[in-house]
Amino acid sequence: MSKTDKDKFLNPISNFRGDFSPENLAFDANLQEFANRVSLICALETGGKISPNEAYQKIRDLWEQLASSKKNLLGDDK
Repeated sequence: MSKTDKDKFLNPISNFRGDFSPENLAFDANLQEFANRVSLICALETGGKISPNEAYQKIRDLWEQLASSKKNLLGDDK
């Protein structure tokens, strides 16, 4: 398996669907990365590789990054 194949397997990216704009496309990519990383963190915690507190903190940090991305790309309307 080549590095590219492994990256595609470990970090799948779906095609963008919806109203196209560069901002929507960038946020969609950020959202997919967030979901993938949360899944990996959950697997690490479930497997006993990291503590529940560490998993929580990592997910919280990712959430703050995603919220900042949303604000910067799509505006601050809640």
